Amino acid sequence: MDALAAIVIGLVFGGGDQYLGSRIALGAWAVSVSLMSAPWLVLPFLAGARAVRPQRAVALGSIVTAAALAGYFAMTLSPFEGVRLATVPGFLPGLLQSNLPVIAGAVVTAPLYGYLGWRWRSGRRLGPVAMVAGALCLEPVARLWYGQMSQPALVWQLEIAAGLAAALALLALRPRATISPA
Repeated sequence: MDALAAIVIGLVFGGGDQYLGSRIALGAWAVSVSLMSAPWLVLPFLAGARAVRPQRAVALGSIVTAAALAGYFAMTLSPFEGVRLATVPGFLPGLLQSNLPVIAGAVVTAPLYGYLGWRWRSGRRLGPVAMVAGALCLEPVARLWYGQMSQPALVWQLEIAAGLAAALALLALRPRATISPA
């Protein structure tokens, strides 16, 4: 995966996530899906899994996540969301400040999950499989624990099922160790 592809995929992912969450007419499921954090970890993992070298995986994980955040923020401050373009410069600092915890988290998790994608591709470790499955399976548990569970519960049950399916798929598709540890 080259950087341009990572940028395009990230922009579409982030913009699509924000747009889906604002479509209340679709029902509560759309908001619940948009609130999921785990897909934001799977994104750099998949980008990193396309890299041949660990440094490139870290870079691609960071690039795709930065682009996803840019897409999310751009959609938030877009005419699609009823924001006039002339008001964007005034709203942007507040939007970025209110999302500092998300941005700070992305600075850590994007390169980490990019690297984990490369580790999975290298075929040497099961840890990356556990990290992806754990992110998907444990997010609903963490949200419930902290009182942030949104409705419908079926969405969160499906996220757990997706985590289990991802674990099985990643184990079944795990490449043999063919990449040098460069």
